[in-house]
Amino acid sequence: MKLTFHGQSALEITTEKHSIWVDPFISGNTFCDVEIGDVKPDVILLTHGHNDHAGDAEEIAKRNNSLIVAPFELAEYFGSKGLNVHPMHIGGGYQFEWGHVKWTQAFHGSSFTEEDGTVVYTGMPAGLLFTAEGKTIYHAGDTALFSDMKMIGERNDIDVAFLPIGDNFTMGPEDAATASEWLNANLTVPIHYNTYPVIEQDPDKFVASLKRDGKVLKPGEFIER
Repeated sequence: MKLTFHGQSALEITTEKHSIWVDPFISGNTFCDVEIGDVKPDVILLTHGHNDHAGDAEEIAKRNNSLIVAPFELAEYFGSKGLNVHPMHIGGGYQFEWGHVKWTQAFHGSSFTEEDGTVVYTGMPAGLLFTAEGKTIYHAGDTALFSDMKMIGERNDIDVAFLPIGDNFTMGPEDAATASEWLNANLTVPIHYNTYPVIEQDPDKFVASLKRDGKVLKPGEFIER
């Protein structure tokens, strides 16, 4: 399994047979290393509806006939646009042909802003556990620190945890370091930072603060598990 970071919270998961993208925010993301035309996923996993996570999902899905898997209201929103969707919700899991997805809670918000400024409520935000090829990846989405991360860590053998560190909208570095400890992941990778001035952070300082292994991935860099 190959895990490639593309800035903000965009994660590309490449398995032997499939390409799965989590929160593919490409256009408007100055921290991203690819163009929309380069993104060709079989599956798009969306943690919540904010435009810096789901804003490019419709265009990418239409170009590639991608399956969108998301919490119910967000999936229904994209389904109303004629896209191929699989609605799920927090606490639910499903074994797909390309991997197992289970949604966890996240403490944040979820809405999509249309081009005309209309704000559409898209249900509850979430994090996700993705399991394939014997590895479990945790992508926290946008969230505050919450104590049930201890339970997530106790009940799952997490290989890599992708955690937001930007502060202001999500956990900051200190809370994310606590989350890393509770999750007990083999490796922690920081996400959701430096895209905008208000979430500027030093990812190397964050990784140095961890009690367990951590790694900073620059946009376009990857790890193999």
